[in-house]
Amino acid sequence: MKKWASIKSNLPAAVFLGLIVILWELISRAAAVPAYILPAPTEIAVALGDNFLLLIAHTRVTLAAVLSGLALAVLTACILAVAMDRWKPLKQALYPVLVISQSIPIFALAPLMLIWFGVGLLPKILIVTLVCFFPLAVNLVEGLSQVDPEAIDLMQTMKANRWMIMISVQLPFAMPFFFSGLKIAATYSVLGAIIGEWLGARAGLGIYMLRAMNSFRTSHLFASVIVVILLSLALFKLVELAGWASMPWQRQSKDQMEG
Repeated sequence: MKKWASIKSNLPAAVFLGLIVILWELISRAAAVPAYILPAPTEIAVALGDNFLLLIAHTRVTLAAVLSGLALAVLTACILAVAMDRWKPLKQALYPVLVISQSIPIFALAPLMLIWFGVGLLPKILIVTLVCFFPLAVNLVEGLSQVDPEAIDLMQTMKANRWMIMISVQLPFAMPFFFSGLKIAATYSVLGAIIGEWLGARAGLGIYMLRAMNSFRTSHLFASVIVVILLSLALFKLVELAGWASMPWQRQSKDQMEG
């Protein structure tokens, strides 16, 4: 029943998307739009199939930067969030800086990374880390600060120290906030890697896009966009699955509410 309900809830979006693709195909054929301006979905599918192995090779390069940068962002965000929760003056000093940092466009910082670290994998990892760090850190800081005070008081009456309270109460409570931020970061991570590759790289989906654009192979450009979308969705679903597996108490409470 739950599986059918999930399929039923996603059915309108799937039907709408299918209608858009059909309408796109009909307009492209009827109006005889040049392929370099707007290729038909069938032409994009052909380009995707013909260049599948090449796209996989470029996807591996992009995915290496995505996973490395995302892992580094998770590590630094967790360390900083715990430190900010542990020492309030540090939070008062750094939290406004985190918010202000989001006003700096990544396109302004990415060239600096390339100047400082070259065109290898490292600058792309750092760009992904910068893109993913903010939603992770902010969500985790908010989660740690919104724990029920009565639960903390109870732990203190049991002679628990601050680190025991952190591990036993605050971290479990903050995990939904963490995974919410991680979902956002996972989708941003692919964008960060693509931006890094646009500015300077030897391989990756960003480079494939630039080459397709410069040669006016628009169908190949759309094919790479489809791969980027699928990669982002796959990362989002993996994070969702990790959250589901890591928080059994969330599943139990949800089942009780549905029951």
